[in-house]
Amino acid sequence: MASKTQNDNELDDSSAPLIEHLAELRTRIIWSMIAFITAMVLCYTVWNPIYNFLTQPICHALETRGQECGLILLKLQEGFFVAIRISLLGGFVLAFPIIAYQMWRFVAPGLYRSEKAAFLPFLVASPVMFFIGAAFAFYIILPMAYDFFLGFQQGPLQLPDDATVPVAESPLAAIVFQGSVDEYLSLTTKFILAFGLSFQLPVLLTLMGRAGLVSAEGLGSVRRYAVVAILVLAAIATPPDVISQVVLFTVVYGLYEVSIQLVRRIEKKRAAELRAQGLWVEDDE
Repeated sequence: MASKTQNDNELDDSSAPLIEHLAELRTRIIWSMIAFITAMVLCYTVWNPIYNFLTQPICHALETRGQECGLILLKLQEGFFVAIRISLLGGFVLAFPIIAYQMWRFVAPGLYRSEKAAFLPFLVASPVMFFIGAAFAFYIILPMAYDFFLGFQQGPLQLPDDATVPVAESPLAAIVFQGSVDEYLSLTTKFILAFGLSFQLPVLLTLMGRAGLVSAEGLGSVRRYAVVAILVLAAIATPPDVISQVVLFTVVYGLYEVSIQLVRRIEKKRAAELRAQGLWVEDDE
């Protein structure tokens, strides 16, 4: 009977830290949600300027062809949902620093000082690399992609002024772009997210190298498989435009090679620290 009471007390004692962690997690989630909802409401009040900014690539591609920039609403409620989508995207971007800070405050107490020093640079580098990838997609890839898509348009046959054949008898049927606002924003956000996530490759591999999950030698030995995987990614994430695919492949493969060098640098630094402590053991050939 005494043994049972002792076990019950041990269970009660062990459950207290878990409850404290859950309460802390709830607090961090609540603050993150408050930040996200506040930022979303702010973005909803200025969704028109954000929409004008996001439509710059398609407007530029249309202007180069002498066409008026305009997207249409196919459904009555489509305009409202477009505003909500822009608000969600903008709210997440604005609230991300606060959300990342709340995540850090939840994880940091369980880390040693050396682990904090090792993890914090990756926490900072991750959003930076995401924004670099998003900017690369928005300013470089999207203009090329939309220029490729708009190249499938064709107008009616342009006859000289002294022609006697009526324009209505032209053998060409016009193909004119009349894009949906919702469809355009969906395609644009997919491009931005795809490239933003692709630029997380150095952060992910370097963090794995720091944890000892991967090595520079191992990453180099699977280089041929990485090339195939990057080619597949380039084919999926970009339109059937060879230029866009080559650009994406070149960038992501370059990031892969940079990741190998970063992991090799971490390994050299770790080996130097172990040698200084007298704990390094040379591998027998």
